[in-house]
Amino acid sequence: MSDDAPSAEQPLRIGTRGSPLALAQAHETKVRLMAAHGLPEGAFEIVPIKTTGDRVQDRPLSEIGGKGLFTREIEDALLAGEIDIAVHSMKDMPTLQPEGLGITCYPPREDPRDAFVSLGATSAAALPGGAVVGTSSLRRRAQILYRRPDLKVVEFRGNVQTRLRKLGEGAAEATFLAMAGLRRLGLAEVAKAPIAPEEMLPAVAQGAIGIEQRLDDARVTRLLAAIHDADTGHRLRAERAFLAGLDGSCQTPIAGLAELVEGGLRLRGEILRPDGSECLAHEQSGPVTEAEAIGAALAAELLGRAGPDYFRGTAL
Repeated sequence: MSDDAPSAEQPLRIGTRGSPLALAQAHETKVRLMAAHGLPEGAFEIVPIKTTGDRVQDRPLSEIGGKGLFTREIEDALLAGEIDIAVHSMKDMPTLQPEGLGITCYPPREDPRDAFVSLGATSAAALPGGAVVGTSSLRRRAQILYRRPDLKVVEFRGNVQTRLRKLGEGAAEATFLAMAGLRRLGLAEVAKAPIAPEEMLPAVAQGAIGIEQRLDDARVTRLLAAIHDADTGHRLRAERAFLAGLDGSCQTPIAGLAELVEGGLRLRGEILRPDGSECLAHEQSGPVTEAEAIGAALAAELLGRAGPDYFRGTAL
């Protein structure tokens, strides 16, 4: 490494949320950078930052704002020079970053699928009529009600450990978590089974970590280039263009998954009414060099079919 490489005297400061999963993702980033550049652990400092989404636990996310809930304070620290990079769960990220910041690095993506978690039932289809399902995700709520309108869905906020505790206390008979999060926490066995995308299409960018930096920081740009995964980058470009085209937020039930297939990229997407009464789905394919165009075209197709009032479904 060059003379400006991170060191114990001047460590690279990694900003992150303070949840166990967020810290695991920050640690994964640190380990990848250590391996790529032959740096010691002391050359890095993980800096936990509490966000609005972490502080407000008594209301649904849809009531307290959009996708900046889990990123704003971290980005403020990055702009202020209090941290050098920020590690995010990409499904929490707005499609636009503050001026001067950019997501320049995607490490390899983890399993993007959702996981069905229950102390009893083996799958959502096996739940008895009227069973209570807990989730804080409007997407998952709409998807399960679309397929099982007989179920009762209740609000389930908190990190992975909190939601597992609520399940154990009987607050619900089942919940849904991201397989990626469970795997990163060493809790993959908690899942009864991963849910096939054909049954429950995951959130846009689920399972992907994004690393944000100040765009004028050439040193950090060089460091991050060594751990960027091009395949994940292609997939995320398509998915985030799809989300941007829909103007998606935490208040909008949207799902999307891009996969690399022989000859290019396949993007599946769906939008749902908030009450689960309707689901519109479509897919688009093309070369990876046109990832953004594929995402934009899929968004335009679904918006054209939906009409202007589609997301004003029954309030929940």
